[in-house]
Amino acid sequence: MVKWIVLAVVLVPLVVLALAVRPVLARLPRLRRAALTLQERQAQAEALQSTAEVLQERAEGLQRQIAVAQQRVELIKARRGG
Repeated sequence: MVKWIVLAVVLVPLVVLALAVRPVLARLPRLRRAALTLQERQAQAEALQSTAEVLQERAEGLQRQIAVAQQRVELIKARRGG
């Protein structure tokens, strides 16, 4: 009798654990695909971020060139008007 009780105390939690783990194991392939998709999107986002940083540096350079050109135009106007 004690043998059956010990067997039940051991087997019932194992059956419950197996039933709880089964749905998780069934979802693992989908979760893996989702994780891979997220990693790809992260790589794309990082590439876009680096491109955006390069564009921002170019825009800042162009702004400096515009400022210099405006100063030159003002100097030319000042020389003609003076």
